[in-house]
Amino acid sequence: MGPGDLSRVLATLPRQGDPRLLVGRETFDDAGVFVLSDDLALVQTVDFFAPIVDDPYTFGQIAAANALSDVYAMGGEPLTALNIAAFPVGQLPLEVLTEILRGGQDKVHEAGAVVVGGHTVTDEEIKYGLAVTGRADPRRLLTNAGAVPGDVLVLTKPIGTGILATAVKRGDLDAGAARQMLDSMTLLNRDASRAALAVGARCATDVTGFGLLGHLSHVARASAVTLRVNVASVPVLAGAAEAWRRGARTGGAARNADYLEALVDWGPASEVERALLTDPQTSGGMLVAVPAGRADDYLSAVPGAVAVGEVLPRSATGIVLG
Repeated sequence: MGPGDLSRVLATLPRQGDPRLLVGRETFDDAGVFVLSDDLALVQTVDFFAPIVDDPYTFGQIAAANALSDVYAMGGEPLTALNIAAFPVGQLPLEVLTEILRGGQDKVHEAGAVVVGGHTVTDEEIKYGLAVTGRADPRRLLTNAGAVPGDVLVLTKPIGTGILATAVKRGDLDAGAARQMLDSMTLLNRDASRAALAVGARCATDVTGFGLLGHLSHVARASAVTLRVNVASVPVLAGAAEAWRRGARTGGAARNADYLEALVDWGPASEVERALLTDPQTSGGMLVAVPAGRADDYLSAVPGAVAVGEVLPRSATGIVLG
């Protein structure tokens, strides 16, 4: 499902008016935030998907890191997680499911959280993910609506996982590039989130299925700003551009591109750059709007983070590529 499809579905549902719901679905944020007291809020999210790699343990790690990332993107700390799994019982050995759950549990424990249970159904296709509950200070959240003109846009991981995962399935990616992709997808966004709060950032999102530009569009809309992106500065995983040129494609990228066509001033972006910027990511990095005076501090605190653009006052187009 693309961002345009989701917008149409949610538009048909009545909005909720509970004053304790600090962040709901209206701003397309990464998780919901429910206030319990002046200094405590619950951050809640759920995410699951079919395998994008063959190794069950690694798939479990990636799926868990991806779900945990939604809590980090709100400035929260994960507390508990519930497994969500679909498995073709009788078609694959149960050891495969065991390894998926082990990978997920190890990543949850790395995050300092606890797996407290879950639910499994029989299905023809494997699917796995987590429902995660975290905690946050409601006075120090990271949301799509917090960007202000002058902020520096910083991306903490390179993009290209969708294209590369497709290349792996085609048997068309060298071992080094595949290893870099896996290392990126299994890396928690914990340090990037904590550093964002430390420098006084108020806006962040994690880059996942809607691609970099799709998630930027949510920030532009919720914050009522325009985002200028320096395409040449955007970090890209090794081999991603070459894999795209050799024919690695995803259906999600096409849906993302269709939705974004009228929302972006594409400027000089080439065809392969457009493909990378709309490529659906799995367990991607955080995109943080950092106060200009603290950008160097943030970049120093988060290895691999790169300044990729800036926040401008709202103009006719929400995203401008340069």
